[in-house]
Amino acid sequence: MYTNILVSQNNKITTITINRPSKLNALNKETIQELHAAFRVADLDADTKAIIITGSGEKAFVAGADISEFADFSVSEGSELAAKGQELLFDYIENLSTPVIAAINGFALGGGLELAMAAHFRVASNNAKMGLPEVSLGVIPGYGGTQRLPILVGKGRAMEMVMTAGMIDANQALQYGLVNHLIAQEELLPFAQKLAGKIIKNSSVAISAAIKAINAAFKDGVNGYNVEIEQFGNCFGTEDFKEGTTAFLEKRKANFPGK
Repeated sequence: MYTNILVSQNNKITTITINRPSKLNALNKETIQELHAAFRVADLDADTKAIIITGSGEKAFVAGADISEFADFSVSEGSELAAKGQELLFDYIENLSTPVIAAINGFALGGGLELAMAAHFRVASNNAKMGLPEVSLGVIPGYGGTQRLPILVGKGRAMEMVMTAGMIDANQALQYGLVNHLIAQEELLPFAQKLAGKIIKNSSVAISAAIKAINAAFKDGVNGYNVEIEQFGNCFGTEDFKEGTTAFLEKRKANFPGK
């Protein structure tokens, strides 16, 4: 079905693996389209309660965008590339109602780091290296990197990372708050699955509402508190809320219908 990605589903977790090892899993147009399709299918699947995105092999999560595809682009083509990519994949993932964990298993550079930052949170193997090297090519990050990196690591650190075009190692990424956890390479996916397992025990409807409310805090012209109030109120009309509160009062584990 897909040329550049692998998709598997197990225990309500869908794992999407970028599989272009000869190109260090670089993002080209086709891969972005395939990722969009896979995320859309997973999000619509009632049996998927969490999504893990990772790269194949031990070298790279995603080593960047495929530069050969846009080296001769004009100004308008460059703008369209960024706009379309953000809409199809990066903003799409950030606003997905199903939680997305990025399992960074090696190099996450340029578009690769931008992809990881679009996920709801990140875990990394201890050999991972991250950076936005775009200014060394005479361009800037165009898939949300200049916006998401300062939110995650602070303005000063983001400015330094972008301006130097340098890489930080996994320990520094953890210290910066760019990743939540640092794990040995062979334990990375099992750890991400364990985290996903904790997530899927909870109400998927409430989690979707929480994603909307948290994201609202970072949107210009949007009052995040109002979004929280609205989403909080909406929860009261769900079957999950009825089940969650009843289970609590009956001192039993909730069995959420996801409605």
